[in-house]
Amino acid sequence: MAIERSGDIFDSILLADDMFRGEGYREGYAQGTCRGLMGGRRHGSSHGARLSNEFYFYHGFASTWKYLLQQNTDAKCRKRLKVLESLLGLIQDCPLVDPQSAKLPNDAEKIRAKFRQACSLLSVPTDFKDYTQAPDRTSF
Repeated sequence: MAIERSGDIFDSILLADDMFRGEGYREGYAQGTCRGLMGGRRHGSSHGARLSNEFYFYHGFASTWKYLLQQNTDAKCRKRLKVLESLLGLIQDCPLVDPQSAKLPNDAEKIRAKFRQACSLLSVPTDFKDYTQAPDRTSF
């Protein structure tokens, strides 16, 4: 950036500091904004993928148990089927395609609560960390 021509050379030297500081601030702000947007997109994609993965796990869980329980006709099985169908309905109605939806956090909590209820009725633990982690070392 060229320094303005003025009558006094000392004025241009004194004003250069302010001018270059302002220019540096603008360039740094632009770069920070760009990096922030990229980081925000990456962070949002990661969380969106985790949420989607969680919900589709619930969907597979409910679909599998629904298939297994459909042959039984006792009252307990009917109650379990009703809860599983409710869970599947909540998952299908959840606005996963619209991450900006205001009802997504509320729906997510409802789905998690319904999943916990289904696990309780089926006498299945809700913590699957022991089943989903790979073993530290192989046996062969």
